[in-house]
Amino acid sequence: MTDNDEQWERKAIERLAGAALQEQRRARRWGIFFKLLTFAYVTVILVMAMDWGDRGEGAGGKHTALVDLSGVIAPGADASAERVSAALQAAFKDENTQGVVIRINSPGGSPVQSNNIYDEMRRLRKKYPKVPLYAVVEDVCASGGYYVAVGADKIYVGKSSIVGSIGVRMDSFGVTGLMDKLGVERRLLTAGQNKGFLDPFLPVDETQKRHAQALLEDVHRQFIDVVREGRGKRLKETPEIFSGLVWTGQQSLELGLADAYGSVESVARDVVKAENIVDFTQKENLAEKFARRFGAGAASAVLELAQRAALQPR
Repeated sequence: MTDNDEQWERKAIERLAGAALQEQRRARRWGIFFKLLTFAYVTVILVMAMDWGDRGEGAGGKHTALVDLSGVIAPGADASAERVSAALQAAFKDENTQGVVIRINSPGGSPVQSNNIYDEMRRLRKKYPKVPLYAVVEDVCASGGYYVAVGADKIYVGKSSIVGSIGVRMDSFGVTGLMDKLGVERRLLTAGQNKGFLDPFLPVDETQKRHAQALLEDVHRQFIDVVREGRGKRLKETPEIFSGLVWTGQQSLELGLADAYGSVESVARDVVKAENIVDFTQKENLAEKFARRFGAGAASAVLELAQRAALQPR
């Protein structure tokens, strides 16, 4: 055998060994990929199984139904009209519900969402006239939170609860002075005279400002009408009551913004006369949390791994 033959055989063996090694690496990567995929699938199934049906529907025995409204009232939040209304519907529909308590701990939020919850509360009270509806305030029941509360038959507070803020606000800022100092020029093109409505990078337009104020006052009037409708003759109106101020629970009783002191437990026990409390709150379950918090990241990681495996030389 010549030296050339030996070199050729050696190179052939090296190529075969390299190809085998690459194939093993590729097989390992795909193995890891499918193991991760299987693990993720099993994890999601287990999480959904553990949290499946974690709601109050169908609870046995006479009870007081509880619905939590906690945090900012906004679309997609736990305190959204969609979640709160669904919980109220389930609570009233349950044949063992003796009374419904909506526990509020909210600084407010969207007036539209708040109004939707209020309207649903009034509708359900008419549909189920024998099932009373009470609001129990914990730490804060302000603005949109109070908007919702007045839809209840009675409002119970703690002495130190913060209640009120019957007003409407619109937040913005202005940086025109800063832009002048930095030498930055704002270039905005619009089709429509007011399309750049209250643009923070432009000086305040007085016509637009008056329009915005009119919008706020219109929503404020709607808020006031709802409070007057919900509280009726119990409300002791003063010049400040609709000014956006807040009061303690004790002061809210004096002003007729609330009816009595109470907690969820005391209302269930002493008012509804059904001490057993069943929570109907529509909370984000573990499966939803997993999908929202880790779903996008996990999907991205799996996709990246699959791409790397597919791009390996064959």
